[in-house]
Amino acid sequence: MSEGTTGSTVPRRQLGRYLRDLRGKARLTVKAAAVELEWSEAKIWRIETGQTSLRSFDVETMCKVYGAPAELAEALKALAKETKARGWWMSYGDVIPEGFDLYIGLEEAAARLDGYFAELVPGLLQTEDYARMLIQTDNPGVDADEIERRVRLRLERQSLLTRVSSPPQLHYVLNEAILRRPVGGKAVMAQQLRRLQAASNLPNVALRVMAFSTGLHYGIMSGPFIKLEFPLDGSGQPFEPPTIYADGFTGALFLEKPHEIVRYTKAFTSMWDSALNEVDSMRYIAAAAEEMEH
Repeated sequence: MSEGTTGSTVPRRQLGRYLRDLRGKARLTVKAAAVELEWSEAKIWRIETGQTSLRSFDVETMCKVYGAPAELAEALKALAKETKARGWWMSYGDVIPEGFDLYIGLEEAAARLDGYFAELVPGLLQTEDYARMLIQTDNPGVDADEIERRVRLRLERQSLLTRVSSPPQLHYVLNEAILRRPVGGKAVMAQQLRRLQAASNLPNVALRVMAFSTGLHYGIMSGPFIKLEFPLDGSGQPFEPPTIYADGFTGALFLEKPHEIVRYTKAFTSMWDSALNEVDSMRYIAAAAEEMEH
């Protein structure tokens, strides 16, 4: 059956991860869960690896057996409906509770992240003060404790860059506008630029700047995006197909069809080649930091 009729694999994969984690927290083996649910072990394996779509009723049953909180169970039931979709658009602030972030799950599992950013420093490279300014601005009226919780969540994500076990390879192209805009004021921005310099010293992080002088480039047409690639299995095939993630003002778009991946891959390759090399990019960032500091 073709992907056009089976629907998007992104929600299936994410749903499988959450259900596997719930089973683990319930301290149930696949065999024990199969007995409780009166299903075959093969069915549970297919669900947890994203090989099959699910009915909301089945998800509800699994959540009861695994002792999932009611709010999370409702979110997973909503996600189950997306496993049958041909493509999908996930809107923020609907039935999905805070912390149930589908992108974070993909990010944690990725082996490589290729991204283009036009206006803002990407979350994995933000300083605390820079992140706080963005989150406060994007969430007017939200109390200070909630803002701090969201800041902590963003900073905690950054640990994956230095984790001991297979940290992802990160290749980011940053539009020059990011360096010139003093988000939070010059002092905050100078600190942020120094953070970019420090991050570039990590063996798995490569940053390039798209200078204004480059002129027209693919990022102007594509807009910001991240391409996620996943680890290879024993046969040399990726555990999961590549995914394109584009964050919008009211929602996030996940793309995974082969022709979409090819087009974004070509765009990123072109941008990577058009941008300043890593050495010149760091000089550019250092000069911008000095301007902010003085």
